[in-house]
Amino acid sequence: MTERSTYDKAFLQVMNLWEKSPLVGRLVMGQRLGRIAAELLEVKGVRLYHDQSLYKEPGGGITPAHADQYYWPLSTDRTITAWIPLQPVPPEMGPLGFYARSQTVKFGRDLGISDDSEQSITSNMQRHGFEYASGGFELGEVSFHLGWTFHKAGANVSNRPRSVMTIIYMDEAMTLAPALNAAQANDRDQWCPGVQPGEIVNSRKNPLIWKAD
Repeated sequence: MTERSTYDKAFLQVMNLWEKSPLVGRLVMGQRLGRIAAELLEVKGVRLYHDQSLYKEPGGGITPAHADQYYWPLSTDRTITAWIPLQPVPPEMGPLGFYARSQTVKFGRDLGISDDSEQSITSNMQRHGFEYASGGFELGEVSFHLGWTFHKAGANVSNRPRSVMTIIYMDEAMTLAPALNAAQANDRDQWCPGVQPGEIVNSRKNPLIWKAD
């Protein structure tokens, strides 16, 4: 752990499990969470951007302050992540926390997860009076946050891994935007294969999950 970067201390990632496990696929394509995502986004339907499991190991470090959409080459802010703990997450395991109403803040949107993002974004949020909301999660609780909501998580000082499944939804009509950084170019190639800028992101990896009748 001591030899890892801040990013690599934060969590281990496994992505697009829906393609590997029929059981996980049932969860990711579930209508209940998909409907909630669409209603929160105020859109007619949602597609999958990708899923991602996150494991914060015992002794794992903080997840620095950031906004997820820094990594996504998507044309609008109609994106949302369902954060689904796979066990209770008390404060000592490093639960997710958010800067309330921060989805409208432009400062920090050009920063990926790093020591710099933690220092700069946290300082800016505190300077402008954005409340940081954090607390433990019971098993069965699910959190949703917009792609531009700034958030972070504490270190896992327990002796158990903090296991979380996430599902990233986007407006069914979302179009691909030109990549603004290397991370977005990588995401474009991995999660939007064959889609060109300006086209709807409806590749084989972006199935429609839920749509209103």
